[in-house]
Amino acid sequence: MEFPFDVLPAVLRGPRVERRRILLGGSAFWGTMVEDGDDAGKLRLDDGRLIDDDGAVYLPPVNPTKIIAVHISYKSRSMETRNRPKPTETPTYFTKPPSSLNGHRGQILKPEDCSYLNYEGEYAVAIGRTCRNVTPDEAWDCIEGFCPALDMGLQNFRDTDQGSMLRVKGADTLLPIGPGIVRGVNLFEQTLRTTVNGLVVQEADIGEETIWGPHYVIADIARHITLEAGDVILMGTPCHSRSVNAGDEVACEITGIGRVEGTVTAVAAPRASALGVGAPPTDSPEVQRVALGFDERVPEHFKANLRQARRDA
Repeated sequence: MEFPFDVLPAVLRGPRVERRRILLGGSAFWGTMVEDGDDAGKLRLDDGRLIDDDGAVYLPPVNPTKIIAVHISYKSRSMETRNRPKPTETPTYFTKPPSSLNGHRGQILKPEDCSYLNYEGEYAVAIGRTCRNVTPDEAWDCIEGFCPALDMGLQNFRDTDQGSMLRVKGADTLLPIGPGIVRGVNLFEQTLRTTVNGLVVQEADIGEETIWGPHYVIADIARHITLEAGDVILMGTPCHSRSVNAGDEVACEITGIGRVEGTVTAVAAPRASALGVGAPPTDSPEVQRVALGFDERVPEHFKANLRQARRDA
């Protein structure tokens, strides 16, 4: 099945349903967002209580055994990094550990010995049931829903971890996701935007820019790797991933789906690093190539907004 669709898969058909998980009184609770009526915009917990968004402490709405990310799946990102609209014949992947998960409105930690922490606004696919050896058409039934996500990256470790992306993308707090899992919205009619301090620095029409849809990616991965309920697939980012600084507010908003945000927070370098343990962060031409990107291949207004966001910070 390709898009646009003759018949929408069930997960893309309304009504819209959003499930969120919060921390309340030291315990985790699930709830469903109220869509209509006087209580619209509030979270109705499964025990019946109503919670205002302003006072909620959000937990990641997923509990994955694995997180798998597509390297490049947007045409603009491929044009920026590869100067062609399709990066490879088929998708390629890396993994992030579940310990990298972060909740909506959490702190995104930037160690003082790392100069480049890049944002990547994405949509995440939440797997809803065990999935192995499926076709792309069948893969839609394995999807619980979709979440906004920020796939942050400590690019100073790219020299040492390029083959695995382990520390680049896997460090603690580098995956804000949520605030909820949404189904009942046609993802391919939505727009993804990443903002820094309120200014748009990435934007993509998902339907127009997508190279491989989630159904294809799931079927590809599940040829050899069993996906379990709660697992997460990160579906890549559009062009203009750039570094942010301590104090910056970074957000990914997807129309119809939601908005996740986090605050970049400076922390001391790990104590073992001062003792010379492990490879240090680097600032090589390769690190700069990825962290700073190719400005000549991205729209001018993204660059101007990022410059303004840095001045206003």
